[in-house]
Amino acid sequence: MASIVRQNVGGNTYLYESVSYRNEEGKPRNRRIPIGKIDKKSGRPIYKPEYIRRMAEAGTPVESVESTPEFSVEYLRRSTMLNTGLVHLLGGIADQIGLSAVLRQVFPHDHEQIFALATFLFASGDPVSYCAEWMERSDVGELTPIASQRISEILMRITDRERQLFFAEWNTWRSDQEYLALDITSVSSWSQLIDDVEWGYNRDGDSLAQINLCMLMGEQSRLPVRMTVYNGSIRDVSTLRTTIDQTVPKGSDQPVMIVMDKGFASKKNVDMLLATPQVRFLVALPLTMSFTKRQIDAERKDIDRFATTIVTGSETLHGITKERSWMGGRRVSVHVYYNEVKATATRNRLYGRVQQLVEAAENDPEDGKLQDQFKRYLIIRKSSNDPRGHTITVREDVIADELAYAGWLVLVGNQIENAAEAIRIYRDKDVVEKGFLRLKHSLGLDRLRVHSQEAMESKVFVGFLALILSAHVHRIMSDHNLYRSMTIKDLIRTMEKLRTQIVDGRRILFPLTKRQKQICAAFGISPPA
Repeated sequence: MASIVRQNVGGNTYLYESVSYRNEEGKPRNRRIPIGKIDKKSGRPIYKPEYIRRMAEAGTPVESVESTPEFSVEYLRRSTMLNTGLVHLLGGIADQIGLSAVLRQVFPHDHEQIFALATFLFASGDPVSYCAEWMERSDVGELTPIASQRISEILMRITDRERQLFFAEWNTWRSDQEYLALDITSVSSWSQLIDDVEWGYNRDGDSLAQINLCMLMGEQSRLPVRMTVYNGSIRDVSTLRTTIDQTVPKGSDQPVMIVMDKGFASKKNVDMLLATPQVRFLVALPLTMSFTKRQIDAERKDIDRFATTIVTGSETLHGITKERSWMGGRRVSVHVYYNEVKATATRNRLYGRVQQLVEAAENDPEDGKLQDQFKRYLIIRKSSNDPRGHTITVREDVIADELAYAGWLVLVGNQIENAAEAIRIYRDKDVVEKGFLRLKHSLGLDRLRVHSQEAMESKVFVGFLALILSAHVHRIMSDHNLYRSMTIKDLIRTMEKLRTQIVDGRRILFPLTKRQKQICAAFGISPPA
């Protein structure tokens, strides 16, 4: 910690910066650095030029030190210091991608406060009750810091109709020709007052009730398009019909292209998708489905050829596309893939695990924790002829059944007739999975600390807005290779260091650092004036 101390020497008063530190032995020490002296006539400090430069770099604007004759430590104490850079950057992003325009249209009275809450969630990830403190430190214009009670009032004013209108208007800003990645996740909550909080399959392994969030994200724009809250006990496969109805307006001929994981695959869902003319889709099938096994068995002998080789990123696999009848109904494109590296890794893991079970059974065949796995992979019989008192036989048929479809993947869909294109589109769906991770962890929504259905849906909606900002920041950082030198947290800290000092109504912007200029240039946003 540094402080300024005075020392009288021969009739003069000198100023020193005192810095506390610990030496190699861990003992406290002070280091004094001369930084100036007190003018005898005016009684004001006169600082050395090198100290003035260092103050400017650390946060004191150069012009206020050099050109303000009344400059003093007390002068600085009477000023207000606001974080400008991050607020300016996120506001510019919102203008660029159309978010500001949609918020103004849908929420004409509260759009500034709602955007401030979303900006706060992106910047800190703390509970929204701390937003007022953040706003007091941030350059949010004429907005008054939003107290906790006011936040509750704003959240309660957001109606379901307004949320649906926002999603409809926001959807018009995305590219019509991009695929929408669809996925679902669970968010745990302690509240017993939220209608949709129920027990179900918890993807995070929490022993808490939950809600389910279903989200669509653009694969090219990498921006969230829509989010829907579902009851916590509903399975993924049951949400698709509602999501399609919400995404495809009645009477619309605008094509919607959706890519999904196997959690959404069922005969009923694929039939529904095939019967919806506007929908182009691609969905992975579970390996347990009989249709899936038939497609793999039909291609097993011929797929491992040079002509079927597909290289996607660092992955090399084999793929074949055939047109098939979907369970006696419409025709679909079936894309079958085999990844030998993945199959080998799966086989090695299983062999290793069974070997560990054999060794454990030799030591203690009655081990209670392993009984289920013993029964699955081993046959253990008591034997008076064996010195161990029992014999162990590996169930080779069970291992063979598990490995029969290792390394295989089957996708079905319409409109896509090329295996290489289909696997590229499917691999790109991880954009929604990464979006969920940012929403739940980076934005502080992995626990819902709200106590009503309306407040919960509105908080999730504000989190969705924050995720739009986060997703765009992630995209630009990836496209401009910014991740080589910084993380998103580094970017946030760097831009928050760009401050504005307000002294007696006069605004003084600090000089931009090289890194701050680099960030503004990457996002195509002019620095604050």
